[in-house]
This record gives sequence, structure tokens and C-alpha cells, in this order.
Amino acid sequence: MRLDQISASARPFNNKNRNEQVKKMDTGITLNPERRAAMIKSGAWNDKIITDYFDQAVASTPDREAIVGYQVTSDTRNALTYRELNDKVTRMAAGLAAMGIGKGEVVACQLPNWWQTTALHLACMRIGAILNPLMPIFRERELRFMLKHGEAKLLVIPKVFRDFDYEAMVDGIRGELPALETLLVIGGEGERSFEQRLMETPWEKQQDITSLFAERQLTADDAIQILYTSGTTGEPKGVMHTSNTLFSNVRPYADRLHLTSDDKVLMASPLAHQTGFMYGIMMPVYLGTTAILQDIWDADYVCKVIGAEKPAFTMAATPFLADLVKTAPKHEGELDSLRIFVSAGAPIPSAVVEQAGKVLKAKIVSAWGMTENGAVTMTCPEDPAERASQSDGKAMPFMEVKVTDFQGNELPAGEEGSLLVRGSSLFVGYLKRPELYGVDESGWFNTGDLARMDQDAYIRITGRTKDVVIRGGENIPVVEVENLLYKFPGIVDVALVGCPDERLGERLCAYVTLDENATDLTLEQVKTYLTEQQLSKNYLPEYLEVIEAMPRTASGKIQKFKLREQARNVRLEPNKHH
Repeated sequence: MRLDQISASARPFNNKNRNEQVKKMDTGITLNPERRAAMIKSGAWNDKIITDYFDQAVASTPDREAIVGYQVTSDTRNALTYRELNDKVTRMAAGLAAMGIGKGEVVACQLPNWWQTTALHLACMRIGAILNPLMPIFRERELRFMLKHGEAKLLVIPKVFRDFDYEAMVDGIRGELPALETLLVIGGEGERSFEQRLMETPWEKQQDITSLFAERQLTADDAIQILYTSGTTGEPKGVMHTSNTLFSNVRPYADRLHLTSDDKVLMASPLAHQTGFMYGIMMPVYLGTTAILQDIWDADYVCKVIGAEKPAFTMAATPFLADLVKTAPKHEGELDSLRIFVSAGAPIPSAVVEQAGKVLKAKIVSAWGMTENGAVTMTCPEDPAERASQSDGKAMPFMEVKVTDFQGNELPAGEEGSLLVRGSSLFVGYLKRPELYGVDESGWFNTGDLARMDQDAYIRITGRTKDVVIRGGENIPVVEVENLLYKFPGIVDVALVGCPDERLGERLCAYVTLDENATDLTLEQVKTYLTEQQLSKNYLPEYLEVIEAMPRTASGKIQKFKLREQARNVRLEPNKHH
């Protein structure tokens, strides 16, 4: 399958367009011309793609470091200048094309924060392919679905990372992935070796790359990225973005934070998250600056990296900030270069912001966003410090937010309701699932979050209507885990909810009822079972309670809000592992 044969409707302005767009499903991504015209007129979309900015940086500052990569386990530092990165990208792009990757086809990678992820994205852009980054924490269950659904033709993985053998895992499911033609393994051997097969062969000399790249040239409205997100449907959805949707967020984001080409970017959040992808891959290239990548989160190590590399900016989930604040006093003076720390994924406790003010020179900025949009709201560096702990910011340029009741009526300031967004960085559809693209005729997308808006148009996320638990910035696919637990012998009913956690935002609590033959059930039994089902360990419950009966509505639906209230009183041992 080629992605240019799949339509992903951008927002329909009129319902009458919807049927017409669905009929076009096999002709290409459908962008409503009204939306495009409005975005071009407003300046939100500038029709540039990342290789435009990359070429500019290679021409103007070829010897500036483009990527500095730190691998924590081996304590190694690797650096590539823009010129060196360009050479690698050119070879990689020519090699991918020689291996049969066509325009509109999907290349997947399941990599830590290594230079190869950035290079792969740039190489895919050169030949018109789409990158599908996959989180390193995913295991057989998630990969089996995502690789099959996205029909990735080529996959790049590490041989081993954090003592886990990725090659063995992929070998175990490869028979179920008919579209996957090529597996490249970083640190692998023989035909599969990423280094030998792709990087040590002078592919660029074996073909006319000028013609190749010209022939494969993408427009800024072509799909360039698929990221899978966990939702309420029980299976992940492939969010599709274009250069226009992504850069219309990256540019004003950098502007709001006053970032320039002199400001190095530190990224320890996964590049396979929208946070890492947009602000760790795209933004440094857009600015023509240096991206400093760290592959495993370790607060002491990151302090060492900041001291050595002098980044001005980083963005990470709230637990990362809490860790840094705790560690900072031991590293006096080392963190002074850090000017901006954007924290998202969960509200920032005011105690953390207060403490950060004492031990960091960085301004703490809070943000809220989602895979479908990037950062939608963000506080400003000029705002009072307490803003970051009291709100999730105001809408980014070219984006709008509103809070409505469940009938769709806009609510006055201070009242809680559904959060809707629309604007330039709204995605262009879910891969193969046009019916799930929940955008109304006026272009509003229901985020599934509950929020309040104050008089100054700053929002505060207050909860979620979607059935998702966010642990350390990572969405847990609640429905999928529940479905697995329903198959466990003796379990009659199961409901998973989040319990508040100071560091991780939430942790996963399981409430179950048992049949009359089952006497007891332990958390360890549940964890062992789910691990045997090849579920990622980040999705395992951390608390289990057997209850006599589930709280239910008159129609029989489980009242999760009651369980959430119960879970507020759960106190778990501090968990040091993110």
C-alpha cells in the first residue's frame, strides 16, 4: 500500500463534502480547498518542507553541529555537523530507494533518541516516503498491530537497547507482517546490518540522485508522518500529518519562546512522541541549530549533558521536571544555560514550580497538546511564574480553543466543559479510519478533554471524557488492557482508572470483580498474565483491588468516575522508573 492511495480528509467545511471525500479514499489525501486557502492567506501554512530548512542550514552553517547524541549506558557522545548529516541522509535516501521504497510508502523505525531517527526522517523526505516512528517501549502486541495496519515496507530497529533484544522480538512476529520486506538492525550483522547494508554502500554513486530527488519531491500537503495514539476504541489510531500542519505549529512555538539559531535544543523525550518529533527533530532543523539527544532519561546524566553542551531549551513530561528539580542542587552552575523548560503531559504541581524557581534559572512554561495537533496551548515566558502551575496556557497562533457543554454551546469563563480545538496544526486524518475523524462542519475537533477557560483565555485541563490514563506523559490504552483482563480466568468485570501520582501524573489502578469459584487474585498474577500477553510493561496496572460489585448506571454502564474518586485515596510506593 502507498499512502498517496489513501485519502485522509482534512476538515470538511460542509457535511455534503463528507460523502464525496469518502469516495475518494483510494485517490490520495484530501485537503479541503477552503481550509488550504484560509491557512495560506493567514500565513499559517508556508508550503515549506523540512528539507528546505535543512538545505539552508547545510549551505549557511555546514560545520555547525546538527546532532549531538548521548548514549547513557555506554556513556558515549557522538556528533554530526550539518555537512556530515547531509552526506549520511543522501546515502540513506539513495539506499532506501534502491531497496524498493517508493513515493508514498511507509518506513517504520523503533529507535531510541539516536541520530538515525532524524536522518531517517530527512531521507524519507528526500524520496517522498512517510516515516512511522514507534516507541521503544512497544512490544509484540503493539508492533504486530501497528506494522500490519500501516503496512510498513521497511523497519529499522536496534539490535539491543536497555538489555532487550529487538531483533528477536521482530523475528517472532515477522511471519504476520506480509508487507514488511526489509529489516535493518543497528548493530546487526550481515544482510540486516543497518551499517553494512545502508551506510557502508555508496548508494548515491550508483544512481542519479539529483533526478531521483526531483522526481520524488513532496508538496507540503503530502502526508509525511504516521504516529499511533491510544484512544477509546481499543486499538491504536494512526495519526497523519503533513509538513504544513506540523510546521504551522513549530514556527509559532519557536517564536513564542524567542528561540533562535543560537539556542541549542536538548531532547530526552522520545523522538517517537510528537513532543520529541516536532521539537527535537523538526524545530532544530528549522532553526538551523544543534539538537542534543539523550537516549535514556537519567536526571544526573542530563545535568552533566546540560553542563557540557549548554542548551537553552528543553521540553519534557512533568516527571522529568520534578526529577531535574530534585537533582539540580547537586549540580550548581551546570544548568545555567537552560533558559526555557516546557512541561506538558500532566499539570505541574505548584510545589515543583516554586522549587524550580529556587534551583533553576530556566523559566518553566506549561503546555497542552496531543498527537493530533502538537502543542495547542502554552504559557508565555513573560507570564508570572505561577501561571505554569495554574494553567495549561493559551492558544498558539493559528489555533483556536473553546469550552462547550455537551450540546456544543460555548460556556462562559470559569465553567468546566468539553475542550474543542481547530486551526492550522490539526491533523489530516486517521490512517484507514476516515469515520473516526471527529471534526465538525465548522472545523472543530473534540479533544476528549475537559477544561475551564479563564477571563484571559488561558485554559486548565480538568479531566478527560476519553477513557485514557496518562502515566508519565504516556497514554495507556485502557480499553485494550481491560479486554485482555476480561479473558483472565475468574475475572467477571474489570475497570481501569488512574490514581493521582505526584511524579508521573497518574498510575494505573485495576478494579475487578470475580466469579463465585475464584477465591483471590493478586497484582503479581495479573502482571505476569499481561506480560505473557506481550503487553508493554509501561501499561501494567500498579494497584489491584477486588471489589464485590462495580458501580453502575441504570443502564448497566460502569461508573468510572466513582472508581476514580476511590482511586484518589490510593497511595502507592514511589516508583523511580519512568
